[in-house]
Amino acid sequence: MSQPYLLYETDPTYQMAVKQLKDAAALLGLPDEIIEVLRHPERLLQVKIPVRMDNGKIKVFIGWRSQHNSALGPYKGGIRYREDVNPGEVVALSMWMTWKNSLAGIPYGGGKGGIRVNPKELSPRELEELSRKFFAAISRIVGPDVDIPAPDVYTNPQTMAWYFDEYSKIVGYNAWGVVTAKPPLLGGLNVRVVSTGYGVALVAREAAKRWIGGVEGKTVAIQGFGNVGRYAALYLKEWGATIVAVSDRSGAVYDPNGLDVEELMKVKNETRKVINYKKGDVKIISNEELLELPVDILVPAATENVITEKNADNIKAKVISEGANGPTTPEADLILHKKGVVVIPDILANAGGVTMSWIEWSHNRMGCWLTDEEALNRLDRMMTHNFNRVYDEWQKKYSDHPMRAAAYAIAVDRVVKAMKLRGWI
Repeated sequence: MSQPYLLYETDPTYQMAVKQLKDAAALLGLPDEIIEVLRHPERLLQVKIPVRMDNGKIKVFIGWRSQHNSALGPYKGGIRYREDVNPGEVVALSMWMTWKNSLAGIPYGGGKGGIRVNPKELSPRELEELSRKFFAAISRIVGPDVDIPAPDVYTNPQTMAWYFDEYSKIVGYNAWGVVTAKPPLLGGLNVRVVSTGYGVALVAREAAKRWIGGVEGKTVAIQGFGNVGRYAALYLKEWGATIVAVSDRSGAVYDPNGLDVEELMKVKNETRKVINYKKGDVKIISNEELLELPVDILVPAATENVITEKNADNIKAKVISEGANGPTTPEADLILHKKGVVVIPDILANAGGVTMSWIEWSHNRMGCWLTDEEALNRLDRMMTHNFNRVYDEWQKKYSDHPMRAAAYAIAVDRVVKAMKLRGWI
C-alpha cells in the first residue's frame, strides 16, 4: 500500500476502518488491489458554508460528504454536527455504512457527512441557515436515487425537514425520498426515532438467547443515553432485563438493584445530565468505570474507541451490543473473543436506523405510508433474520475469530460480487 498522501489517511478512525477491511479481505482471500479500491471513497466533497450570525457577522463553517461505494445502490448515511468532525472520520463512517447496508441486505451503498460546528452555540435561526446552505452546497451530488442523507449526531427530524425543503426548492418538486427520518407530516415514521436503539436491544436479546440463556433477569450497563442508549434501555427493560447503569458526558449512575429508565429519561430531558437522577441507592461513577461493571450485557452507545486493549481485560459482560460506531478497537476485539465475550459488531447491532430509513424511503418512493406497528414489525423480522444469519455463519466458518469477522466477510463479499457483476473490477 502506498504511503499516506491524502488528509483522511492519517486519521485514526479511518485507519481502524481500513484495518477491519483488511481483516475481512484476508478471510475472503481478496487481493491487495481490491483493498486499494475499497479503502477510498468514490467521492469526497468539501464545502464552505458562510452563515450570517445573529450579531451581524459572517462565520464560515466547513462541511463534508463522503460517498464510499454505490455498487449495491444509492449512497446512504447520516450527517453529523460536531466540533471535531474531520474528513478521515467522515470517510471511515461512510465505509462502515457500505458494510452496514450490505449486511442488512438493503439496496444501498455507503455515505456519510458532517459539519465542523458546535450546534449548541448556534441559535435556531443560525442552525437553520447553516443546514439549508449545507444541503444546497451538496445538492448536486444527492437525490432520491443518488444519495439519501439522514440524521446523525446532533441532527434530527427538523434538520431533515430543512434539507427536504431546500432540496425540493432547488429541483422544483417535493422530493420525498431525498432524506429519511423526516417528521411524520413530511413522510417520515414516528418509530424512526426509536429504531436504532430498538435494533441494538433486539440483537442483544437474540445473542443472549444463544449465549447466556436469554435476556430476562440479566443485568445491563449502557454507555451513552442519547436516542440509541435510552431506547435500547427501554426495550431491554421491557423484555425483562435490569438496567443497572447508564451514562452521558456528565458521568454515570449505577444502582445494582436497577434504575428506573422512564425516570432517567425524564431527568435527562429536563436537566440534560443523568447524574441528576437521585432515585434509589444510586452511585455516581465515571464512564470508564461503567464499562467494567459486573453486568451480563454491555451497550456502548456513545462514541468510538472506548473499549481498547487497555481496558478489554477488565470487561466483565458476556454480551456486548455496539450501539455506537466503532466503540471497540480491533485489538480489544481479539482480547474479548479470547475471553468468551460475544461482541455484536456495530454494522449489525446499530443497523436498525438505516433499515427503518430504507422502509421509509421505499414507501416514499411508492407514495404510500406505513403504520408504526407495521414498520416496527418489519424491522424486527429483518434484524432478527440478519442476526441469526451472521451468528450461524460465524459459528460455522469463522468461530476462531470475533463475530465481527463473519459480519465483515458477508458484507464485503456482497459488495465485491456486485462490483464484479457490474464490471467495475
